Amino acid sequence: MNFLKTVLLSVLFAFAGVAAAATPINLNSASVEQLVELNGIGPAKAQAIVAYRQEHGPFKSIEQLANVKGIGLKLVEKNREAMSVGVVKATPASPAVAKAAPVSKL
Repeated sequence: MNFLKTVLLSVLFAFAGVAAAATPINLNSASVEQLVELNGIGPAKAQAIVAYRQEHGPFKSIEQLANVKGIGLKLVEKNREAMSVGVVKATPASPAVAKAAPVSKL
């Protein structure tokens, strides 16, 4: 019976890990605590990512993460499948409003 429990728990934990890995960490909304789950990202680098995001706005691509001090392309590639930038909302351009010429009364 103990063997069966051990096997069952092992299977459950294996699927839990797969489910967690299947959801990429959004670089534009992740907290420091979430970012440290990435390979090679500790608290200092995670804080640097958040600070970069606050200063420069949302990441437009995963590659842009390499602009953060202490993070190189090698680290980005190692974590590519575990990260996303989500949907970056573009700021809508204000439509050009043409003013009508005043109408003269005859």
